[in-house]
Amino acid sequence: MKKQRVFSGIQPTGDIHLGNYLGAIKNWVSNQDLYDNIYCIVNSHAITIYQDPKVLKTKTFELCAMLLACGIDTKKSKLFIQSEIDAHPALAWILDCNIPMGEMNRMTQFKDKSAKNPKDINVGLFNYPALMAADILLYDTDLVPVGEDQKQHLELARNVAQRFNERYGECFKVPSPMIPKVAARVMALDDPTSKMSKSSASKYNSISLLDSNDDIVKKIKKATTDDKGFLAFDETRPGVYNLLCIYEALSEEKREDIVGKFPNYGKFKEALSEKIIDRLLPIREEYFRLINDKAYLEKVLYHSKSEVESIANETYKRAKALVGLI
Repeated sequence: MKKQRVFSGIQPTGDIHLGNYLGAIKNWVSNQDLYDNIYCIVNSHAITIYQDPKVLKTKTFELCAMLLACGIDTKKSKLFIQSEIDAHPALAWILDCNIPMGEMNRMTQFKDKSAKNPKDINVGLFNYPALMAADILLYDTDLVPVGEDQKQHLELARNVAQRFNERYGECFKVPSPMIPKVAARVMALDDPTSKMSKSSASKYNSISLLDSNDDIVKKIKKATTDDKGFLAFDETRPGVYNLLCIYEALSEEKREDIVGKFPNYGKFKEALSEKIIDRLLPIREEYFRLINDKAYLEKVLYHSKSEVESIANETYKRAKALVGLI
C-alpha cells in the first residue's frame, strides 16, 4: 500500500533546542518507517528577518548535520534545502494572487513577530504564509506535522488549495494536520507561559541540543516550578506541567507512574536532567562528527534534492498552465 506523504520544514536560525526536538524532530525520526517523508531546511523563510549571509550558510549546513545526528535517515526520508528548488518562490507568487488580503491579515504570527522586531517589518514577513503554503502543496502532501501555533498557517494552505482547485481545476492535494499528542509544544524553562524559543535573550529559556551536561543540570535546577511541592499533570501549574511533559516525552512512561516515583521537585529535576543528558549526549557526539565532513553533507543534500525536485517541478508546471502562464 502506498504510504501517505509527510512534509515538514525547519528554519536554520538560532540553536536547535529541546522544544524543537520533542515537538518535531523526535516525531520525524520515529515516523520514518510509517510515511513517505520530505523534510526541508527552509532557509528562504529565515530571511524575513535580516541574517548575516555567511552565518546563514553556516547555519544551514549545521542544521543538516543536526537533523542527521538526531536520526533522520536519508534512505527513508528526503532532506533538502528550500532555496535550491526554484519552484518554491515561483508557486508562492501564484498562491499570493489567490489569497485574499483579509485572510492574510488574520495571521497572528505576523503580528507577534512585528511586535518583537518593530524596526524590521518587511513584506516577506507579512507574506511568508504563502511561501509556506507553496512548500507544502508542491509535494502532493497528505500530512503536515504542526504545533498548535502553526495550525493557522496550515489552514491557509488548505484554503488556498481548495480555492485554486475550484477556480482553475484540480491541481493540489489538500493536506491535513498531524499534531503529536505528547510534548507538541514545549514551553520556556524560565517562563512556562511562553514557548521555548531559539531567539530568547535568556540563557535559561531553553536547552540547546549542544548544551554541555553541566549546563543542562544547571538549567533544569533553575527551571520554574511553584510552591506546592508535589507533582501533578495540572495545566493550571504551567512550570511543573511543562517539566513533567518533557519527562513524559523522553521516558514514554505513564503519567501516573511518573508523578508517583518522586518525593519532591529536587529528585524529579535530577531524574529529568539525567533523561535529557542520556538522550542528547549521543546526538551531540554524532553532530560533531558530521559537521566536520561537509562533503558528506553536500552529497546527502544533493541526493535528496534530485529525488524531490521533479515532484515540485511537475506541480508548479500544472499550476502555471492552469492559470494561463506561458
